[in-house]
Amino acid sequence: MTIRILIIDDDPQYHKVLARHIKSEWADADVRALRKTDRSADGPLIPDAVNASEYHAVLLDRAPSGQDGLKWLREFKRRPGFPPVIFIIDRGNELLAVEAIKAGAEDYLLKEEVNHDRFIASLRSAIRKHKRTSALLSRRQALDEACRFGAVKIRGHQFVRELGSGGISSVYLAETEKEKKLVVLKVFRLVPDIAEAESSFDRFIQEYEVISRIQHPNIVQIFDLGVADDHAYITMEYFEEGSLRTKMKQPLPTAMAVDYLRQIAGALMTVHEVGILHRDLKPANVMLRQDQSIALIDFGLAKQMTVEQEITGSGEIFGTPYYMSPEQGHAERVDERSDIYSLGVVFFEMLSGEKPFTADTPMAVIYKHSNTPLPRMSGALAAFQELLDRMLAKHPHDRFQTMEDLLNYVNRKWPQH
Repeated sequence: MTIRILIIDDDPQYHKVLARHIKSEWADADVRALRKTDRSADGPLIPDAVNASEYHAVLLDRAPSGQDGLKWLREFKRRPGFPPVIFIIDRGNELLAVEAIKAGAEDYLLKEEVNHDRFIASLRSAIRKHKRTSALLSRRQALDEACRFGAVKIRGHQFVRELGSGGISSVYLAETEKEKKLVVLKVFRLVPDIAEAESSFDRFIQEYEVISRIQHPNIVQIFDLGVADDHAYITMEYFEEGSLRTKMKQPLPTAMAVDYLRQIAGALMTVHEVGILHRDLKPANVMLRQDQSIALIDFGLAKQMTVEQEITGSGEIFGTPYYMSPEQGHAERVDERSDIYSLGVVFFEMLSGEKPFTADTPMAVIYKHSNTPLPRMSGALAAFQELLDRMLAKHPHDRFQTMEDLLNYVNRKWPQH
């Protein structure tokens, strides 16, 4: 590695003297000088104009360009990663040398008489220090980059990859530094300080509040809620197997579909018991574990049952039209029977590989949920028609009234062994 030394001094002859000492020890050393002639057209050379990032050490005169070298030294030492500085003084200015050492100089050098051995020893020490500092700085920078998630740094977590990005948040796969465990970080774009962002932020925080107070094997585990760089984030369980959507490219075996139906219904029953509706049940929000258990995620639209369905200022209805109950699609008051309807759509798709109602626009899908008869199952799937009819009835009073009613029906028709 080529040793690179920067000299900040106004005497060209002195530069040559120093260069000879340096090159006698490191023949291929790159020794450069920054003199008072190296100034911009706008004025004298100033410390801010000195870029020493590529050097191993800096030799700084006590009065560069007629200015205060100690002031320059203090400015240099405020910069992270600035190379070690050897301060050059005149004989008789030993008190200035003491001040330079206090200000952070690696050593000092008498200008009138260069002691070769002492000079080279000082340079060696400075170069070793710079290498150690650079290595630590590089490691720190690498760690800083590793804990960066978009525009935010979240300490204690290392970035693995981005999983997705939505309107109000981005989702990342991360590894915890202590446990070396994979987790999901859901990062809200910004802690809001304006009224327009409050509703989205409230939904984000609500997701944590809803799930953190529910303990159920089929509901995602939430580990932490935090704020970093003015961004709020939630740390939650990671599902290596992906979502139910990945399995539904073709119809599922009926036994598997019934098992998933039972697990989802059990989770929703627990949610409903604490007075919460999910309101956005869909295959992408049903995650799979390696042991074939499932977990519900994304409670960002969940609401207390006493709160009426919301519509955004633009008239867009919260939720996913393919899986929306007729009452939710028309922004009417909803209760747990709306989640039963959404689960019915998911179950229909698990069995058939197709959604019961599709159209070219979201509003057309919403219309079909309210007005188009449910497609009939055929063959072996006809055994599930009564169940689907009672889950997907147009009017809530014609459906199962609770998740417990639904589970009792399923367990009677298809007992667990």
